[in-house]
Formats: sequence, C-alpha cells, structure tokens
Amino acid sequence: MKVLLDKIKEASMSVLPIVAIVLVLLLTPFASLTNTELITFLVSTVFLILGIALFTLGADLAMTPMGSSVGSGLAKKRKLGLLLIISFLLGFLITIAEPDLKVLAGQVANVMNPTILTVGIAFGVGLFIIIAIVRIIFKKGLSNILMLFYMLLFAIGMLVLINGNGDLLPLGFDSGGVTTGPITVPFLMALGVGIANILSGKNAKEDSFGIVALCSVGPILVVLLLSVFSKGSLDYKMPEYLISGDLFTDIVNKFFEVIKEVFLALGLVVASFLVINFIWLKQPWKHLKKIFVGIIYTFVGLVLFLTAVNIGYMPVGYKLGLEIAASCKFVLIPVGFVMGMLVVLAEPAVHVLKKQVEEITGGYITKRSMTIGLCVGVGIAICLSMVRIIFDFNLMFIIIPGYFISLALSLFVPKIYTAIAFDSGGVASGPMASTFILPFAIGACYELLGESAILRGGFGIVALIAMTPLITIQLLGFKAIVGNKVKETIAMRRILSEDDEQIINFM
Repeated sequence: MKVLLDKIKEASMSVLPIVAIVLVLLLTPFASLTNTELITFLVSTVFLILGIALFTLGADLAMTPMGSSVGSGLAKKRKLGLLLIISFLLGFLITIAEPDLKVLAGQVANVMNPTILTVGIAFGVGLFIIIAIVRIIFKKGLSNILMLFYMLLFAIGMLVLINGNGDLLPLGFDSGGVTTGPITVPFLMALGVGIANILSGKNAKEDSFGIVALCSVGPILVVLLLSVFSKGSLDYKMPEYLISGDLFTDIVNKFFEVIKEVFLALGLVVASFLVINFIWLKQPWKHLKKIFVGIIYTFVGLVLFLTAVNIGYMPVGYKLGLEIAASCKFVLIPVGFVMGMLVVLAEPAVHVLKKQVEEITGGYITKRSMTIGLCVGVGIAICLSMVRIIFDFNLMFIIIPGYFISLALSLFVPKIYTAIAFDSGGVASGPMASTFILPFAIGACYELLGESAILRGGFGIVALIAMTPLITIQLLGFKAIVGNKVKETIAMRRILSEDDEQIINFM
C-alpha cells in the first residue's frame, strides 16, 4: 500500500498540471466547456491518476520482469535461432494486440486493407526486433544502423510524394510512435536489458537501449511501402468527439470495450510468456506469483487509463483545439508548447523509461534531466505542429531537417545518450499523444483548413513528438561532454599555474 500511495502521488503530480492548464484556458475567452464536459473531464482525471499509478506498479512487478526473464533466460542458452524466432513472435503478437493500432488501421480503411496493414506493421516490429538483437550480439553501433534506415525511409517518402499519395506521409511517420504503446514499451525495454546483460559484456549499458528505437522504424517502413502502391483518394471522415449527457452510460460502455481490448493485449503477452517459461525458463512459482499480481495491477491500470482518456480527454482535447483556433489561431502556438511540456509527464511508459535509465546508468543520467529533456522536446514538437497547421506546409520540411540534426548529433555524443534518446521518442509518443494531443491538433486543423486537410495537417503531430526528444536528450549528452572538457581544462590550468617546486614535490 505504501508503494501504491507513492505511485498515486507521482501520478497526481504528473496529471494535475494538465488539469490546471485546461482550467486556466476556461478562464480565458479562447475556450469553454459545458458543465457536463467539465464534470466528465474531472471524473476522467481521477480515473487517469489511479490508472497511471496501478500501471506503473504493475510494470515494475510484471512487465519488466517478464521481458527481462525472457531476454536473459533465452540468451543464456546461446541458441541464436531460438532467441530470434521467439523474440519475433512476441513482437508480432504484442503489436497486433496494441489497441492504438486498431484506430490507426481504421483511418485508412478505404485505401489500405486494415488486416493487411495490421499484420504488415506487426511483421515490421517483429523484423526490427530481430535486427535490434543481432545488433546487440554483434556489437554494432546504433547510430550507423539508424542512419541507414532513416535514409531509406526518406527515400521511400519521396516515392510516396511522387506517386501522389503525399497525404499518407504524416500517417506513416505517426505509426512509428503509435505502435510502441504502453504494453509494448516496458516489455521490449526489459527484453533488451536482459539480452544485453548476458551477451554484451562491458557494453551492456549502451546496448540495453535502442530496441524501442529500431522497432519504431518497422511500422513507418511498412506504411510508407504500402502508401507507394496505394491507389485511390483518402476521403477522411471526422471521428465522433462528443460527450453525451449520460456520463454513466458512456463510462460503462467504454469501460467494457476497453476491458476486451486490454484483455486481448495482455492475454497474448502472458500466454506467450507462460509457454516460454514452461518449455525453456522454468522459473519457480514464487517468482510467477509476483508476476501474476503485477499483471492484475497492469490490467486494471490500463483499463482505467484508456477509459479516462477516451471518455474525457479525447473530446476535451478536440474542443480546445477547435475553439482556440476559432478565437485566435496564433494562440495555438504557446498553448501547444505548454500543453506538450505537461502532457508527456502523464504518459505511463515515460515513468518506466526514466526509472530504467537512472538504474542502468547508476544515477549518471537522472530522472530530473530526462524529465526536462522530454518536456522541452515534446513542447517544441507540438509548437511546430501548430505552426504547420497555421501555415499549411508539408511535414517533410520539419521531419528531414529534424532527423538530420538528431543523426548528426549521434556522431558526437556518448553512445548511451543516442540509444536513450531514440528510445525516448517512441516512449513519449504514447496514448496521451494519440488521445489528447492528436484530437487537439485535429480540432485546430478542422477549424483552420477544413475536414479534407486533416489527414495531411492534423496527423503528423505524433511523429514530431517522437522526433524532438531525439535532439533534446542528445543535447544533454553534448552538454555533459562540454562540461567535462571545461572541467579538465580548468584542472590542467590550475596544475600548470603552480610553480615548479610544488609540481616536483607533488610528483
């Protein structure tokens, strides 16, 4: 109970700033909510806090130990084929089960078959898990591999533009962030840590990160390849972002819908783990019992979290974007920046990432520095998205320079910062991004550019949220290098300023 209360306190500190900015906006002439909408939002906030607290506790007890056990247990057997096949299957199944992927597939159902898209993206994630593990085993640099694949992505992106399906580009780059959801991230990160601890030796810390970064590339690659061969036009239809007068009925209906989705997602992960444990790991019942308790916490937490964001946060995000754009479109820019800084704190998987980073680096990279880097990065991302909606220009004008800068920085900063930064991009673009920030952007785009422009203007915001932390986190590494150099220079000057006798006596 003490741990749970601590988690609730942490979750409250993360979510309440979002509530504060919404309430402040309601005091201005730029936005308004009805009493029903406000009550729904506040009730959803309570669910959200409890959901994040239970999820993070469950991730500590279940998801992280499961991933770590599978990674280290199979790596110890030194059977590369077995490790790669099982990792591929786990990545494939978890991705198919991600609730956000169903939403993504529905958006392009008239151009891409949803089943083909879902299976293709799951295959992409599984394939890049294999690439990530091979990288760890053969000790290859992450930055070089990322450069290769992002150059490939940009080349395919140009083909999409030439083929006349440029409106699908934002959706393609969004897919990389959407599919690394709250279930996938803790498991994949722990899987990478478990494998690296056994197979990487002295490079274990650096190789522990990077698996989420590479798995984010797979969905983008698949969607862009499908976009090249897609025919027809996208007739985007606005989703329903409404809060009805019957709050109780809305909550109950969404609650049972989310229960089914989360049960499927967690069920596939747990079933796969039990089979692997029965055949290869053979962990004792005492260890499994703790994991099962953690799974229950994770299940309840995710149900509460996803119910809250769907019932209260998605409609409120859409209406705020709509009304602010109608009142004064340039207010979207500062509001987007502040909102981005606060919303990333409420992402469940961000808490898992910060804790794991601090533990693996022995406190060298602190939770505080990670928080600052992520908040600033996501704030800038939403700011840029609002600028893009206001002036209506192509996403590639931001994406290409942004990734060029982030990949260039990877040549100068410590490798561990690069791996953490690229993982942070996938983690930051979680459920809060797709269920609060994306509706906010869609509302603003609908008001300023119309329904037909939403696919090219409203989408793309998740891609930018995934991109900007790559720069800000690596800048932390660059700052650390410069700081160390300055300290060394000062220390050397101090030594040289001493007279000869003192130097001789010292030696």
